[in-house]
Amino acid sequence: MFRFKWISAILVLILLFALAACGAKDAPPVDAGSAAGDAAAPPASLAPAAAEGQSEPEAPEAQEGQAAPGAGAGAAGADLVIPIGGISETATFYPVAVDDVVLEVLAVTAPDGTIRTAFNTCQVCFDSGRGYYKQDGNVLVCQNCGNRFKMDQVEVASGGCNPVPIFDEYKTVDDENITIPFDFLKEAKAIFGNWKSDY
Repeated sequence: MFRFKWISAILVLILLFALAACGAKDAPPVDAGSAAGDAAAPPASLAPAAAEGQSEPEAPEAQEGQAAPGAGAGAAGADLVIPIGGISETATFYPVAVDDVVLEVLAVTAPDGTIRTAFNTCQVCFDSGRGYYKQDGNVLVCQNCGNRFKMDQVEVASGGCNPVPIFDEYKTVDDENITIPFDFLKEAKAIFGNWKSDY
């Protein structure tokens, strides 16, 4: 009797693995514009690189940074223009509408005086509904997993649970403004499809 149960359990496991393998092979590709709640991979230009400098999760209560003055969803189809004079050690969040999705860019001055930009979503937790950051002192805290990131890690660390960086090649910086092109913002729409949604 014991031998029969053991063999039955092994056969069930083999059958489950076979079904899972067939289901994964025959599954249709995920559309980047899929409905909220569907898992979507970040666009290639936003895909995480190898994980670097990961910190252990902590989940203390975090305080939100400041919303950009007059913050509301930016003009549809327009580049996002961030005035440099408004950026400080307190993260500022800039919402922008792309089609029917609201994205958010954060800008902050790092301890070394450089200005850092990133999407306010996590490279790992973006599809959870809680994969966004709030500021707690001099760190950003992922609201899904609790990982904490110093301001000098923004736009430097990529891969793993980090704010999705907006590197120099995806923005234009002059003496007064940082401009992020609408076409690049549109690529990021997929990672905001389930952003700050009910979970």
